Amino acid sequence: MTSDQDMVWRRCAYLASVLLLLVDQEPWRRSRRHERLRDWEIDTAVGERLIEIFGVLAAHAVALDASLSVAEFDGLSLLAVAEAATGKRDFELLAGLPDTFVDAREGQAVELFRLYTYAGHRSGLQLCRLGTEVRHALVVLAERAPTCGDVLRRAAEAGLPR
Repeated sequence: MTSDQDMVWRRCAYLASVLLLLVDQEPWRRSRRHERLRDWEIDTAVGERLIEIFGVLAAHAVALDASLSVAEFDGLSLLAVAEAATGKRDFELLAGLPDTFVDAREGQAVELFRLYTYAGHRSGLQLCRLGTEVRHALVVLAERAPTCGDVLRRAAEAGLPR
């Protein structure tokens, strides 16, 4: 993977890491998401980690499909990423992944996503449900900040960690 591709992955990872934090600025959204995860029998911590990596994968897939450079990433529409979260098949989201991950947690989360993808019916259903959560979070944010760059600026303004 080239340096520019590494940087696009890093931007996607940062976008996904702030996704739920920005959505949760309205506290009722977090409690509702947790309730849905419990109803689906998905551990809250695991579910939120999968939502985050799902967001990384969706953003990365769209950026790769559009052959975006890191300089072009900020102009990427959140709605395009939201569409990828539910419109792309799981294996399509896994295409073009980095060979190695700088953050070991990312690598572990990708492996967990991969396990859910190939584990069978129940896991596939849970991934489908988590995809709707990712899409919902992205659509909510797109109402306030329509591009990935807008979201990243909001995160920086809110002092969210990089």
